[in-house]
Amino acid sequence: QVQLVESGGGLVQAGGSLKLSCAASGGTVSNYYMGWFRQAPGKEREFVISISWNGGRTYYVDSVKGRFTISRDNAKNTVYLQMNKLKAEDTAVYYCAAAATFSDSLRPLGAYDYWGQGTQVTVSS
Repeated sequence: QVQLVESGGGLVQAGGSLKLSCAASGGTVSNYYMGWFRQAPGKEREFVISISWNGGRTYYVDSVKGRFTISRDNAKNTVYLQMNKLKAEDTAVYYCAAAATFSDSLRPLGAYDYWGQGTQVTVSS
C-alpha cells in the first residue's frame, strides 16, 4: 500500500509561484506513473499534469502549459509540481496520485491507484 503526502500549498498572489511536493511511502515511486489533479470548490476533480515512471514523458492540461512543470526524484521517492505565473483560477486543492499501469495518457481519475489527501493552493487576484 502506497501512501502519498502532499505539501507546499499555501496562499500566493497572482503571478507568483509555488512548488508542491508529494512524498511516497510504503512503496517505491519509481514503480509508478505519477500525476497531479486539482479540485476547485463546487467542481469535479480534474487532471492537471502527469509524468512517466522515468520522467521521460509528461502530459498536461492546456490551461497549465508553459506555467506548470512536473518532475520526480526517484531516489527521494518524491514528485514535484512547480507552478509559475499562478492565476486565480488555479485556486484548488491539489492532489498527488500514483498509477501502477499506463492508460489514457494518465488523464482519467480511474487510471490511478493511490491518492494523497491534498494540499490547498489559493491564488489571490
